Amino acid sequence: MATSRAGLQKSTRMADPCALVIFGAKGDLTKRKLVPALINLARQQLLPEGFAVIGFGRGDMTAESFRKRLRDEMEEYTGGNLEAELWQWMEKRIHWVSGSFDEKEAYTALRTVLVHVDEKHGTGGNAIFYLATAPSYFAPVVEGLHGANLIAQDNGWRRVVVEKPFGRDLDSARALNERLRCFLDEKQIYRIDHYLGKETVQNILVFRFANGMFEPIWNRRYVDHVQITVVETLGVEKRGGYYETSGALRDMVPNHIFQLISLVAMEPPISFDADAVRDEQSKVIRAIRPMSPTEVLSRTVRGQYGAGVAGGVTLPDYRAEERVSSNSTTETYVAMKLEIDNWRWKDVPFYLRVGKALPKRRTEIVVKFRRPPLSLFRETEVDTLNRNLLVLGIQPDEGIQLSFGAKVPGATMRIGTVNMSFTYSEHFEVAPATGYERLLYEAMLGDQTLFQRADMVEAGWRVVSPVLEQWQAEPPHSFPNYAAGSWGPKQADELLAQDGQYWHEPDK
Repeated sequence: MATSRAGLQKSTRMADPCALVIFGAKGDLTKRKLVPALINLARQQLLPEGFAVIGFGRGDMTAESFRKRLRDEMEEYTGGNLEAELWQWMEKRIHWVSGSFDEKEAYTALRTVLVHVDEKHGTGGNAIFYLATAPSYFAPVVEGLHGANLIAQDNGWRRVVVEKPFGRDLDSARALNERLRCFLDEKQIYRIDHYLGKETVQNILVFRFANGMFEPIWNRRYVDHVQITVVETLGVEKRGGYYETSGALRDMVPNHIFQLISLVAMEPPISFDADAVRDEQSKVIRAIRPMSPTEVLSRTVRGQYGAGVAGGVTLPDYRAEERVSSNSTTETYVAMKLEIDNWRWKDVPFYLRVGKALPKRRTEIVVKFRRPPLSLFRETEVDTLNRNLLVLGIQPDEGIQLSFGAKVPGATMRIGTVNMSFTYSEHFEVAPATGYERLLYEAMLGDQTLFQRADMVEAGWRVVSPVLEQWQAEPPHSFPNYAAGSWGPKQADELLAQDGQYWHEPDK
């Protein structure tokens, strides 16, 4: 069977032989996402016999102790249901290198281990270096790899996967891109965003471009506005130190949110080749109009949660969380109104909101269509027509819901709203997934469609930077300004109310 270049359909092609080197392998990402994703890929028989995992990190760990650590973590992850045969296959392919990220000798040791795993497992000299580290180590690790001649593609391909955040503003993102490209070709760099591993996100392209009923109305003539909601019940938990330097805007908007916007708003690509798709995504992000200082004040809302109960858990004020300043001005909630200044979307608002400590965990895209003329119904009891809604649910329940009007049975003309819904779990056999399976698989195949390109990253920061600058120049007047378990600051509702709109309540 042919392989789908954009991850749009299942493929039976096995991944290419390679070694996956995880920098920061003792971290939370490895046990919660990466290793479970690899197990799922192995279960689907998408990993080749010529495959190995090399953990790289500090401490006096050995390959054997690393294997035992992962085995214990996977037993916990699966609730004691780890498949013995599957784990045995994986376990014998796990290796370890001890060292710090700035230690030259550690990279020399890594080179030796890569040669060993090639001889033992037949990885073909191919390697993926996954940087599951703090952002400050991205460039030093790549420089260390270069110094040990580990990223030259003389005998096999070499690729580097970079986790977010990619920079903290436009200048730092541009500087990081420049440093990486001193040693790597752009085609070797895979900037990962786990949201793009979710089925519904990938399905946006199929939904739009494979269905003749939707693409003709996917424009300013028929769409009134678009809402994107990414909310969760959790507070910052133990990540207060990180969150204080990031905040909701930096953490979510220039990466996750803009990736969703680009897929919703992009023009049809000429093919599903990686650069053809990313060219159109990049155009959308570049078309988002940056705000003036005055517009930042009228089109953005920031909030910080206070004490309350969210998701059945009692949370303190954000300022009382561990490693958070007692007078912190870091936002845990953001709402914004954006405009895409191009032919398809001119004058169609894109509203977005991101928040912690809210009533539900939900990520969704809502497309609200314009009302048709009421004139046909002027002599009936119908006094208003509801708008058609298309809701793309991304997490935790992946699916699509469409609402439309239908006549209520009876002698008089009355219109009721009908919902048609589809969920992946009900209609397809859905295997357990972390969201990283498809991304790791595509990286092994060398398909960059689901990964951000340098120009996309920088275009996103160009939009966000004026907001960051204005917020820094004018600190918030009152924080906290919403209680944990509420739907955020009232100013977020007013942001839409001034346009005669309201937020779609998730799961409604």
